Amino acid sequence: MGIIGWIVLGLLAGAVAKILLPGRDPGGVLGTWLFGVAGAFLGGWLSAKFLDRPVQHQFFDAATWISAIAGALVLLIGYRILFGDSRDRRPRRR
Repeated sequence: MGIIGWIVLGLLAGAVAKILLPGRDPGGVLGTWLFGVAGAFLGGWLSAKFLDRPVQHQFFDAATWISAIAGALVLLIGYRILFGDSRDRRPRRR
């Protein structure tokens, strides 16, 4: 699977992660796509490094999809823990 396949997988994994973890995140659709693409690469790396299960070179492999979605979820949860929803923390002007 080439780089274009990973990007497409990441876009879809980001959308699935956003469905599984709804809420207001800055960045909108573009942010979701970036989390998905980065999560796909992170999930593939974590799967190969720590689970001793290298990602297959097939687009429709279940392990590839699970690792990509898990990576996107990890990034999204980490982002929310670190930054939260900064729009709610601003003091209101009267």
